[in-house]
Amino acid sequence: MIESIEELEAIRKSCHSMVTKSSSLSAGAAIIPIPGVDIGSDVAILMRLIPNINQKFGLTPEQIDSLDTESKLFVMTAISNTGSKMAGKYITKKLIVMLLSKMGIKVASKGVAKFVPLVGSAVAGGISFTAMKYMGSRHIEDCYQIALATLENERQKHEIIIEPE
Repeated sequence: MIESIEELEAIRKSCHSMVTKSSSLSAGAAIIPIPGVDIGSDVAILMRLIPNINQKFGLTPEQIDSLDTESKLFVMTAISNTGSKMAGKYITKKLIVMLLSKMGIKVASKGVAKFVPLVGSAVAGGISFTAMKYMGSRHIEDCYQIALATLENERQKHEIIIEPE
């Protein structure tokens, strides 16, 4: 369980670093002028990245299941309120492909760009980097908001109210 805002900020920063590295890998795969390689690599990258982010924020299904009933209910409500599609969930290829398909314009233009010699590969790499960075960063911010709300809820639960006699 995350104990402080400082710890939460450190987790956020660490996750942004992971997303940047993963975005660079995605861009590298997009530069390869073989259709389909980049989509397969994006799915593989996200299958590792998203669960790692969830784990750092304490939002894997296992971590949530280990909470007491009241805390678990609060976390699930916070996840629902953020509209997150990936926090607290088992990350499957089907889920990743569905989320990538929602970014269809970027993915399609990346595929088409590959067929333009030299410049096309660079454009595909840039689109891939940007799309991966966007997805990862958005997930981090969802997880951050959920974890922050949970931290504040835990603080409120543990405050001792002393009433004057």
